[in-house]
Amino acid sequence: MTKTKTRRSRIVPAGKSRPELPSGSPTDAVLESISDGVFTVDREWRITSFNRAAEEITGIPRKEALGRFCSDVFRSSMCEADCALRRTMKTGKPIIGRSGFIIKADGRRIPISVSTAVFRDRTGRTAGGAETFRDLSEVEALRRELDGKFRIGEMASHSPLMQRIFDVLPAIAASPSTVLILGETGTGKELAARTIHELSPRRNGPFVAVNCGALPDTLLESEIFGYKAGAFTGAVKDKPGRLALAEGGTLFLDEIGEVSPAFQVRLLRVLQERTYEPLGATRPKSADIRVLAASNKDLAALVKEGRFREDLFYRVNVVRLELPPLRQRKEDIPLLAAQFIERFNRLQGKSVKGVDGEALSLLMARDWPGNIRELENVIERAFIVCGDGPIGVAHLPEDLIPDAGRSDVRASHDALDAQAIRAAIENAGGNREAAARDLGIHKTTLFRRIKRLGLSFPGPDGRSRRRPPDRS
Repeated sequence: MTKTKTRRSRIVPAGKSRPELPSGSPTDAVLESISDGVFTVDREWRITSFNRAAEEITGIPRKEALGRFCSDVFRSSMCEADCALRRTMKTGKPIIGRSGFIIKADGRRIPISVSTAVFRDRTGRTAGGAETFRDLSEVEALRRELDGKFRIGEMASHSPLMQRIFDVLPAIAASPSTVLILGETGTGKELAARTIHELSPRRNGPFVAVNCGALPDTLLESEIFGYKAGAFTGAVKDKPGRLALAEGGTLFLDEIGEVSPAFQVRLLRVLQERTYEPLGATRPKSADIRVLAASNKDLAALVKEGRFREDLFYRVNVVRLELPPLRQRKEDIPLLAAQFIERFNRLQGKSVKGVDGEALSLLMARDWPGNIRELENVIERAFIVCGDGPIGVAHLPEDLIPDAGRSDVRASHDALDAQAIRAAIENAGGNREAAARDLGIHKTTLFRRIKRLGLSFPGPDGRSRRRPPDRS
């Protein structure tokens, strides 16, 4: 009877290497045929095998990889402190699908997905480890392509209504024409104007915004046109206006429908002749600017009512962009909420994990009369009282909650408010004013909430003590 020879696997000693994978083994044939990179290491972290896909992904020939320390071969974002294979060999637990990147031999950065496993000898001791890695370059390129379809500048949307705007925005930005941006309050008109500026040939110039509805005509005139010393009592020196500050860039006139007919005449000259006169000046100045205007009112209707000059309307209405209200693009609510949470996490160093399903359903059910700005305020308020978990129904304002559930939610709100107030006052060393600043509310609002919730705090209120400096 012929004895059958059994082939024992062996570990390549440290410092020695094999020129290639052994042939004839079905396992080796599979490893050579798959598209995932695979390599193995011994207990000294030297590479003992390196398949064909590993060569192609890294750009490193097998003969150069075998026998070397894996950290010398893989210049990865996970090497050293966050090494997935090291963690697996230490804990014995495999890691599946961790994202990272490696630097190829030619210096290119390649996104990868990593999975790891441990090898054990016959006694159960760890003999080495294996790592598979998948090139995600095509997936990442596709993700960027899809992301580009839903995002332009800082504007992001899944809505077909917004996609039509995204399609024409680059062409609008490339032209020198005046643009009129229409939309309800809070729909993101200034963000659209900034995006046009950032995509335009004037992107390296300044972007200067003026809220025409926030100032009376007398102040608005000096704010936009500037003035010369002696133009009026108190004008002791020249002051450049927003037109001068926007030179070579873009001037954004927000709420242009609020300006008076008299001031509209001066704006008309700027748009027609690209010249203006500062208050008290004796000669006109040229204006190398592009003008973008916005309004939450129907300017055509104001023209019919005689409240807006027809000739000025035609000057600002060269290219018109109408932003839909949030109630017409509700598919964007999850995307916008995620963006706001990501930004607040980054600014405040927290880790709020999105919005849970029930809370998101309530957000989707609302018509949002204040549009995106209102949604942002709601998310910010929920973010403050949420802690580190996902935002839930208890963190939302009461007016978003159906009547049937408001009593329970009100109690949850009060408990969360009390918890946030106690934590803020404790963190501020008892200083109520500093605690109010941390909570983003006025101190009188804080005192009113403390009284309504029946909270009491021992010791002085902390106003006589200086708050210790932040060492973080």
